[in-house]
Amino acid sequence: MSESSPSAPVGVILAVDPDRFAEVVEALWRAGLTVTGEQPILGTLSGTVMEDRIPALEAVDGVESVDRERTIQLPPPDSPIQ
Repeated sequence: MSESSPSAPVGVILAVDPDRFAEVVEALWRAGLTVTGEQPILGTLSGTVMEDRIPALEAVDGVESVDRERTIQLPPPDSPIQ
C-alpha cells in the first residue's frame, strides 16, 4: 500500500524568525512538530509532523515557510552519469 493517508507523518523543513527562535520552536512543538534538527542562528529547523497538521505549523506566528523534505537519488559512484 503506497498511498499515504492525510494523517501520515512527513518530514518538514521550516524557516522561522531567528530573533524569536526558542519561542517559535515551542509554539511549533505545541502545534505537533517533533524537532529533529535546529540551526537557531540561521532560523531553520527540521522535524516530523502528521501531514494534516502542516496548516497549524504555517499558522504559528514567526514561521516564514514550511516545506516538505525532499530526497534526491544520486547515481552510485561507479555508474556512468547520463
